[in-house]
Amino acid sequence: MGRMNENVPGLPVLERCAVMGVVNVTPDSFSDGGLWLDPARAVAHGLDLAARGADLVDVGGESTRPGAVRVTEAEELRRVVPVVTELARAGVVVSVDTMRASVAAAAVAAGARVVNDVSGGLADPDMARVVAQTGAPFVVMHWRGQSAGMDALAVYGDVVADVVRELTVRVEELLAAGVKEEQLILDPGLGFAKTGEHNWALLGRLDAVTALGRPVLVAASRKRFLGTLLANPETGELRPARQRDDATAAVSVLAARAGAWAVRVHDVSGTADAVRVVAAWEQAAQRG
Repeated sequence: MGRMNENVPGLPVLERCAVMGVVNVTPDSFSDGGLWLDPARAVAHGLDLAARGADLVDVGGESTRPGAVRVTEAEELRRVVPVVTELARAGVVVSVDTMRASVAAAAVAAGARVVNDVSGGLADPDMARVVAQTGAPFVVMHWRGQSAGMDALAVYGDVVADVVRELTVRVEELLAAGVKEEQLILDPGLGFAKTGEHNWALLGRLDAVTALGRPVLVAASRKRFLGTLLANPETGELRPARQRDDATAAVSVLAARAGAWAVRVHDVSGTADAVRVVAAWEQAAQRG
């Protein structure tokens, strides 16, 4: 049964896996870079995602694709804050996707209700303090280093055991810094310092991550390992990113069945339908 988010303060309670839609206010994200760089278009896209069934909308102003170079703090603030402000004003539950404490603080002040940090607070030593002060739910992703060099860090003995151990250490450090346990949401970090084989291993053993006792976010949408799975059998050419949404919806179904609290996706419609099917199926099974 999917983990409900009744134990995540400040968020709606759902009787199913939640759907987090993605708004990349960037020129260089791997699947939709540049499409929503204009603030007005980004806001319109976020409203459309909510209308299509997104329970949360995740707004980010910095690409974290493999090899990406960081933007300045001022540029990230310029991209993110106006979009968060307008979406929150319209009643959308907004998450801010950032590794910077200053951006997290500004976004929460503008109405964001979740901080989604792909570094789990490791990239900015002030992040734990900001999260503790705001009380906002905090997505702690498994992370080993910045995007520009993370592929070289994809070395594990047992990827599932190593990720669980490293997430556990990160949680302990955040708790020691004053973040409350009920704020924490975990993310295994698919594609971040991980090969396709590592990603599949983590999905296949998602129970090891949910066993840590906190809600789990799965972010597989359009990622390279899906493109590899669906590659042209004759040429080996990867399936283009924007043609991986059916596979993403399939991952969403399996993640929901495996106990994910939420799935983060670019194309909301298919996944929004899928998680509702999972919930109906599970409810029917419980009724016997």
